[in-house]
Amino acid sequence: MSYFIIKCGGSVLDQMHPSFFENIVLMLKGHHIKPVIVHGGGPEISSMLSKLNIESQFVEGMRVTTNHVLDVVEMTLSGSMNKSIVRKIMECGGCAIGISGVDGMLLQAKPIEQGSELGYVGKVHAVNEKIIESLVEESFIPVISPVGIDEDSQRWNVNADLAAAAIAKALHAPLCLVTNVPGIMKDGSVLPKLTQLDIDRLLDDQIITGGMIPKVKAVKECLQEGISEVVILNGTEENALIRLMNGEEIGTSISLEPSFSK
Repeated sequence: MSYFIIKCGGSVLDQMHPSFFENIVLMLKGHHIKPVIVHGGGPEISSMLSKLNIESQFVEGMRVTTNHVLDVVEMTLSGSMNKSIVRKIMECGGCAIGISGVDGMLLQAKPIEQGSELGYVGKVHAVNEKIIESLVEESFIPVISPVGIDEDSQRWNVNADLAAAAIAKALHAPLCLVTNVPGIMKDGSVLPKLTQLDIDRLLDDQIITGGMIPKVKAVKECLQEGISEVVILNGTEENALIRLMNGEEIGTSISLEPSFSK
């Protein structure tokens, strides 16, 4: 039984097709695939910051994180967002457990850049995968919020795409980035199959912009670590995950090099 990492964007969670969480449960019970969920919560964090009169600032799609912002990030991601996903999985007959990257030092993080204007924004340098493995051995579906921690107990706001990439690398598992768009678009059309070289060209040509930049950076990290394929998928489509499991061409599939079948 193999792992499958699913990253759910915060902007799409309220728009998910009702079949999405049913598909997650079916992956485990019917397809014998071990799903691990990593989630964001950007819109909810921005909403809470607005209520608290704290300004939201972004640099290349990543949130500038002060100590005050970090408190709100942890409260929102590890609290309401995390437990909402756990409940939705349980409503579909699954058994989920929500944890944070802080728990058991699951996601060990450090500054994404020294002296960065992003503040307490981190990147994962180590994953305590034994925590995930022990949960899955007991037939739980882990639901992980991307707040990291370092050896000095400093918390770090980790981009959910990059956190999912780190977990996928640690578990040698494929990665699916679930969004509310059909995939990577060019001139109004989905690009179904891309290579890392294609991604570099699309970045250089500024066809990939904004919040898609961290996603493709996460994709590149996974590919460079030996993960064969990453898929960007639209979670608002009916049975999107199971259709992917059944080999249907859906979303944008990205690999290091094109296969002979492409």
